[in-house]
Amino acid sequence: MEAIFINNKVFIKLLIPEIDKSYDVSLPVNKRIGNIINLLNATVSEMSNGELTLSKNSVLYNARTGEKYMPNTLLLNTNIRNGTILVLLTN
Repeated sequence: MEAIFINNKVFIKLLIPEIDKSYDVSLPVNKRIGNIINLLNATVSEMSNGELTLSKNSVLYNARTGEKYMPNTLLLNTNIRNGTILVLLTN
């Protein structure tokens, strides 16, 4: 089954346990997970008024499966699709 992407983006729910918040986010399918993590860190830090500390060691997980996404993988080559719930953990 072929995935359908609107404007080359997927719409996900992002959970941030560290600050007990969640956000609805669109992610570009043509970017690497490492770049997406950096973008999410900066965006959430700004949206939370600095509650989330920027970290170069953040990791992105699938909330349902527990799968850890590797930084060099293109989002398009993962199982992240519209409606996926992701967890961003900072170390």
